Amino acid sequence: MFLFLPFINSLIRVGGYDKSLSLFLEQGVTKLKKLYSRSFLVTHLLGLFLNIATIPLLSRSLDRTLNQFPKLTIDKFKTQSLLRSYALCLSWSPMEIMVSISLDMTNNKYLHILPILLFIAFLLMAIDLLFSSSRYQEDIEAYNSDNSASSSRRMRKKVSEMIILLIIFISAVSVLENILNKGYLFSIVLLLLPISVGWAIINRRTRRYFQITIPHWIERTNNLPNYFFMFLSAGFFVAMLSYSGHLDFLQKALIDSSQHTLLFFGLIGCYFFVTALIGFHPLVSITLIAELLQPILPAVSSISLTLVLIASSVATIMYSPYNLSLSILADIIKVNPYRIGLWNIPFALLYMGIAIGIAYLLTFF
Repeated sequence: MFLFLPFINSLIRVGGYDKSLSLFLEQGVTKLKKLYSRSFLVTHLLGLFLNIATIPLLSRSLDRTLNQFPKLTIDKFKTQSLLRSYALCLSWSPMEIMVSISLDMTNNKYLHILPILLFIAFLLMAIDLLFSSSRYQEDIEAYNSDNSASSSRRMRKKVSEMIILLIIFISAVSVLENILNKGYLFSIVLLLLPISVGWAIINRRTRRYFQITIPHWIERTNNLPNYFFMFLSAGFFVAMLSYSGHLDFLQKALIDSSQHTLLFFGLIGCYFFVTALIGFHPLVSITLIAELLQPILPAVSSISLTLVLIASSVATIMYSPYNLSLSILADIIKVNPYRIGLWNIPFALLYMGIAIGIAYLLTFF
């Protein structure tokens, strides 16, 4: 997955999607609350394809507009608009590894759960934008371009193209998953390269695509040893905990609570919350809980459990001081990662609470 993601990341840069959306971010904005909603929208769109690169890209784009405000206002604005939207977009992204692992773990289909994931994401987006309108009332000096009309048309065209690309990708992955029956993650890995190259050919940017992609792929691949050793260490760690019996109490608590669905889902949410704050990467946490739930997965595996796993693991993006996205933003704005996490914890808990509530209601149908 990490080896092939650069191919679709480069496609967004070659197509100029990131530049068009960055320009739209600040064009003609006169209210800080409007900038917040635009930032939320742009982060959501770019995060689907650019992944972690979205955070530094949009942070730089916001600097010119926000430099007229106090540093605390700027820091909170970036923390809330970027990290919250990024987490919500990953909660339903077909390329997010947490989503893929949760689906493979519970043996569910992406298309079956996608409408519910979208509903939760847009519900939380609406709630956050509603509250942001009262938090950010200040006027700002509008940035105008001589070609604002043409820029808006170009932006709409780029957004349409991104949505078409996403639909093609989701459809192709779902068809291949049904044909091969090897899991959702495996199907994504197989299709990332051919769909990226095919899209570049359709848009007549093949030469430019390979000029940008090959150096970018080499650079990203050279950084993969970090991930390799993280996964290798996580494997040893999970196996050690499993054989040592140190987590038998947690496994017993999960198994006993599985008869009480709401309590069971709540324990899973608490597990991800605590492990994120003490330094566990969510990939390690979800691998570990998959081992703990192994005895009862056949009995409890359902769309509801998948929802809880996705929401609880993805929510860590907003508040975990050890998460890569939060660490990158903390380094950019020079703020302690724990402080950034505190600004987002209420919203993250609201997100998990709503997801768990919806998952619980679905068990009655």
